[in-house]
Amino acid sequence: MHTPTALITGASSGIGRELAREFALNGFSLVLSARGLPELEALAAELRTAHQTEAHVIAADLSTASGAFDLVDAIHARGLHVTHLINNAGYGLFGEFVSSNLDDEQRMMTLNMVSPMVLCKRLLPTIFQARGKIMNVASTAAFQPGPYMAVYYASKAFVLSFSEALAEELTDTGVTVTALCPGPTASGFQHRAAMHDSALVKGKQLPTSAEVAQAAFKAMQRGQRVYIPGVVNWLFAQSIRFTPRRLVTFLVRRLSAPKP
Repeated sequence: MHTPTALITGASSGIGRELAREFALNGFSLVLSARGLPELEALAAELRTAHQTEAHVIAADLSTASGAFDLVDAIHARGLHVTHLINNAGYGLFGEFVSSNLDDEQRMMTLNMVSPMVLCKRLLPTIFQARGKIMNVASTAAFQPGPYMAVYYASKAFVLSFSEALAEELTDTGVTVTALCPGPTASGFQHRAAMHDSALVKGKQLPTSAEVAQAAFKAMQRGQRVYIPGVVNWLFAQSIRFTPRRLVTFLVRRLSAPKP
């Protein structure tokens, strides 16, 4: 029986790096992808030594139109067969939409939405054969509109909706799809999004990427369709269903606004 192989995008830092460690700990071979090749190589070396696992490194920029296609081509060229797909790569942009950079917003949409869809589409044949699993990293942002991060919140709503629909289509195939919806987490995300002054994160004690990754791996293994780490995050996501939408956007704006 072949060792299961997990492709993890955005594996060079944050939740992606910790997911790689969790998969290696549980006996998976790995295909690690991100833009930063030195960080990927260091992580692969660590995992090979610590867990005697195969760890392949493929640099890719999934914010470009060809990035996901190039990654799949590189995987096939190496003769690798992905059984588990973890679409973790993504980033956010903080600030008013009117003053944000359009190119940055478009790259974010490609990375957060288009590339995960392409990877699911192109890799499902081998995942089918192995009766494997897919994890798409969304966010608690997926459950409501997000003033000051309007495009990011909308992109994560796409990931959640797409994941749930795909999970239903794959019922009885043996393939499961999990949408991971973490709240604010201690990772590189806040730095990349330039949201250090947002009231959502400033001065708060956030869960670690390792804690989120460990819980997410278990949720994926049991085939849970939507997993929200943390009781407070879960309650918040559920409360949105019973709150007038205008009030939701007002509250998110107040919670997200830059904090003096």
